Amino acid sequence: MRDSFVGPFNIIKLIGKNAVEVKLTEEFSRKHPVFPVSLVKPNFQTEEDKFPCRRRNPTPPEIVEVEDFPGPVNKFIRARKIRLNGKDKRQYLVRFKNQTADKDKWLAEDAR
Repeated sequence: MRDSFVGPFNIIKLIGKNAVEVKLTEEFSRKHPVFPVSLVKPNFQTEEDKFPCRRRNPTPPEIVEVEDFPGPVNKFIRARKIRLNGKDKRQYLVRFKNQTADKDKWLAEDAR
């Protein structure tokens, strides 16, 4: 059984609107280097290449202990469930009173 697609190969030039010439490797030197564009697929090296419009997440807020509270909680922004030491734990992203968004912190559910 043969591969449906092989490569990646560098495109040398576009021939009209419907064909491309590619630089083939030695293994494929006996093949004709011009292919219809319908047989060409993009090659994505990284996640950023695959999804260029996807926003990168900023550094996640730190998890704080009860003693490190900068003041009373102003609002709960969101919740998440994480696994710590084989157990599911719920955490809440909170904003403290008189603080900006960059000071948001993850607070463990069992913190009192």
